[in-house]
Amino acid sequence: MTLSMYQASVPVLVRALKALSGVLHKGAAFARERNVSPEVLLNTRIIADMFPLARQVQIATDMAKGAVYRLAGQDVPSMDDNEATFEQLQERIARVIGMIEAFTPAQIDGSEDRSIVLKLRSGELTFNGQDYLLGFVLPNVYFHCTTSYSILRGEGVPLGKADFLGKA
Repeated sequence: MTLSMYQASVPVLVRALKALSGVLHKGAAFARERNVSPEVLLNTRIIADMFPLARQVQIATDMAKGAVYRLAGQDVPSMDDNEATFEQLQERIARVIGMIEAFTPAQIDGSEDRSIVLKLRSGELTFNGQDYLLGFVLPNVYFHCTTSYSILRGEGVPLGKADFLGKA
């Protein structure tokens, strides 16, 4: 059986975002139980030159959303990056999951050779759809989900590998 572009994108990205949501739920509960200001956790960084937790979540969701829209050949809707609470980040994750789950296999399958051009501050990157998904999107989503996990784990939130992996 061949793995389709839809199977390699939508369910994989949804699972990563749902796991990220679970990690954030544990972070919010930890803040309440330990009387830690949620803003402290949301603004925590692993090191000074890395983005804080809230921005890590925004980037993970942007990557997931952008991937599915681009693979489907559609314009990527923008979102304001103004979430300042755990609840707002949860709403963002839920919104993005809903957006990408609305796509059908017919809209994504066959996008292996679709030209994807990203305009970044450092210049343009051009990919075919398969290389974009497997070599750019998935590593980036996992990086930002891992960094979010690591920030909260480093602050003492009781997380384990099962939290990162989420439920199949």
